[in-house]
Amino acid sequence: MREMSTRFGAKPGGYLWAFLDPVSHIAFLSVIFMAIAHMPPLGTSFPLFFATGYIGFQFYQALAGYLNSAVSGNKALLSYPSVAPIDTVAARYVLQIVTTTIVAIGVLGYIVLTLRHPVAIHLPPLLEAMAAASLIALGGGLANTVLFTMYPIYEKLFAIVTRPLFLVSGIFYLPDSLPGFAKDVILFNPLAHIVMQFRTGFYPQYRAVGYDGFYVWSVAAGFMFIGLLLFTTCRARLRDR
Repeated sequence: MREMSTRFGAKPGGYLWAFLDPVSHIAFLSVIFMAIAHMPPLGTSFPLFFATGYIGFQFYQALAGYLNSAVSGNKALLSYPSVAPIDTVAARYVLQIVTTTIVAIGVLGYIVLTLRHPVAIHLPPLLEAMAAASLIALGGGLANTVLFTMYPIYEKLFAIVTRPLFLVSGIFYLPDSLPGFAKDVILFNPLAHIVMQFRTGFYPQYRAVGYDGFYVWSVAAGFMFIGLLLFTTCRARLRDR
């Protein structure tokens, strides 16, 4: 409840801003690409194509950005013995995953309802992509909470290194349509696999050539292991700093 009031209650429009961010990005991409191309890489709807890419990516990006400052943003609460550092991460994780899911249902639902042709939505790949993205974000958030606190320079380097993620995650193109070397480089990024998997839930004809579920879940498991290890080992320092 504190996270909800702090994040949305103090802003004019409240939860409306959670919808405006994806809508503005999707609208911008649609307008730009409609001016230079006749058809999207998949289907016939530019908004649906970019929405499936952007929102699939947001199940990682929105969570990762929010979790990284979970402890530092709630230092006052840690003075209470009953509040542990992991509680701040858990609260933000639940709030953000629920928020992103509501936004996804609202934005994608509206786009699907306005299309001329019905869209057959397949839930299993959507749920799998959402789960994998959120676990990678959670594992990374747990690790970054510790590393940002202990090494301030790391926070700046992390922001620089991860800035191109939007461009290399297959949001406005299909990774499997790229030439050999470029495709291999893009598919090294697990988020590109997640976006591909998310899109298969809306495009039955999309085969997502190159998608590797084992690789995605291996990365998710690795991130969770490292994140939990660092967080558990350093939880006393997080409370004191």
